[in-house]
Amino acid sequence: MQYKQTPLTDFASVNSKTRLDDLNLNWRERDLPENERTKHVHRLHPYMGKFIPQLVEIFLRKYQPKLVYDPFCGSGTTLVEANILGVDSIGTDISSFNTLLSQVKTAKYDLDLLETELRDILKKLYTFKYGPSSPKNGGNGRLSTSSEYVKTWFSQSTQNELLYFKDLIDKYTYKDLLKVILSRSARSARLVTHYDLDFPKKPQIEPYFCYKHNRTCQPVSEAYKFLYRYTLDTLDRIKEYAKLRTEASVVIFHDDSREVKLPKNIDMIFTSPPYLGLIDYHDQHKYAYELLGLQNNETREIGPAKNGQSEQARKDYIKGINDVLSHTRDFMVKKGLALIVVNDKFNLYKAEDVGFKSVGRVDRHVNRRTGRREGAFYESILIWEKI
Repeated sequence: MQYKQTPLTDFASVNSKTRLDDLNLNWRERDLPENERTKHVHRLHPYMGKFIPQLVEIFLRKYQPKLVYDPFCGSGTTLVEANILGVDSIGTDISSFNTLLSQVKTAKYDLDLLETELRDILKKLYTFKYGPSSPKNGGNGRLSTSSEYVKTWFSQSTQNELLYFKDLIDKYTYKDLLKVILSRSARSARLVTHYDLDFPKKPQIEPYFCYKHNRTCQPVSEAYKFLYRYTLDTLDRIKEYAKLRTEASVVIFHDDSREVKLPKNIDMIFTSPPYLGLIDYHDQHKYAYELLGLQNNETREIGPAKNGQSEQARKDYIKGINDVLSHTRDFMVKKGLALIVVNDKFNLYKAEDVGFKSVGRVDRHVNRRTGRREGAFYESILIWEKI
């Protein structure tokens, strides 16, 4: 696609009078660099399939809701951005990991206590790895797990460090945040190639030619460097977000969005439903489920990759999406808005099927810049009004 006009980058300029036709959202890397797309807590943990926070900010500024709801809240992007703008928000997700991540991102922290705890756990981890009784110095240091996944996808030394960190978590106040750090570290410390962190098919146990680094690389054999780096990075990101965080309410439900009980004053939905047949949302964080012992609700996912994109899969998918939207509509105010970020190549989304009417649409060209998701595609922000 030719970018003939300058895309919007002055997000604070958007207001209720901003015309949809004036919203050029076709950002290139130089227009909206990665450090802005992944600012503060938005990069506490990798998450496939999330929209960039600037999308939420733009439409919250334009429509100025009092209560915004995301029925597929995923990693919490809508909730974080709503809070910064002082807008109350609610999120629901069927994934226990997603709700954990959203809660950690939006929580309010005692920053002094948080820093004390994070530095203390790193000190203990250092002693475990390098102290007199460490495995490195002849100590036993071998921790066990019943998870075959953990045994298969992590070297023994990596298992030891991850499991030791996990065992320390209950000693601290901010347990959920430490769980997210552990999960993020585990993702990087798996026996996988550097260029395929998203979709590994089998453990990488031998040296390999790395297309990312253009050299022969070795399989990862430790978690310590990731635990150390991500703990400090998390502290910095929480501090950065704390400067922006408001007292606006954030409520997160671990529930099925087709059934969850909601307040009846929702005036805006902003969400990106799962794309049909592209991602198995529980499987992408399997390391977290296995390490943390989280409840797995993958059989209740809508449109998982394992179901494909057959005609039957499409019917099942849109029924699931429509059930969510119809259910949510019952809790919305008169003329409440639903903004839905989609890549609807099968033309499955019909406003009239769920008690809405279409009042606008913004299409944008998306550049995907990293890993196996490199390439480009189009997505639309559908704007519906309750009827």
